[in-house]
Amino acid sequence: QVQLVESGGGLVQAGGSLRLSCAASGTIFSSNVMGWYRQAPGKQRELVATMTSGGRTNYADPVKGRFTISRGNAKNSVYLDMNSLKPEDTAVYYCKFQRASSEYWGQGTQVTVSS
Repeated sequence: QVQLVESGGGLVQAGGSLRLSCAASGTIFSSNVMGWYRQAPGKQRELVATMTSGGRTNYADPVKGRFTISRGNAKNSVYLDMNSLKPEDTAVYYCKFQRASSEYWGQGTQVTVSS
């Protein structure tokens, strides 16, 4: 089992910045993928960014150039630096941990961007 604890959401004005953090605990193997997804009201959950334990990243087109994903040295944490935030970035952001065929989700943290 893996437990995920997220933090860092909040309310920010358009153009502002936020940093999301996610810490994983439990049975964590060295080879894994951690990432961030988001779900806006009335919409499906969508990919924001992922990063493998080896450092390979993947970003959704809407956030490229504005968001940066990074991992902690122990590879059991993941961060999302969000800059130039837009109202359309408003959503609940979820941390995801994946290894092999198992995946785990955090409880979600609200990000609200006011215009």
